[in-house]
Amino acid sequence: MISFNYETVFSLDNEQQLSEWIIGVISNEGCHLEEVNYIFCDDAYLHKLNLEFLKHDTLTDIISFDYSIGKNIQGDIFISVERVADNATDFKVTLNEELKRVMVHGVLHYCGYKDKTDSEVKEMREKENYYLNQLV
Repeated sequence: MISFNYETVFSLDNEQQLSEWIIGVISNEGCHLEEVNYIFCDDAYLHKLNLEFLKHDTLTDIISFDYSIGKNIQGDIFISVERVADNATDFKVTLNEELKRVMVHGVLHYCGYKDKTDSEVKEMREKENYYLNQLV
């Protein structure tokens, strides 16, 4: 099950389509969806989580808590809509495009992809682009 939760003034207008897309990503990666919760929030909300749980005093666009066991995907993905909007401006893409990239990025981490080394970043970006192109 995919759920969408809002801790800020924001809402998706295509939850069903995005849910089906994320389920398809998980399935295509050979994994099984248990439960993924997307929580959309503002910078202050996510900054507090970053300090409390990761001890990082920085703003970020996404924090994910992975409860997956093996190929059974389960977790909470917190996304700062403010940070995503700023990044979209910086990267010269729409908010919607950047939001979908961040959403699939979090799920790809649950499926086993990392982004610490240059080669991992390259592979992650290729996967993100592949799945973004699947979403019409």
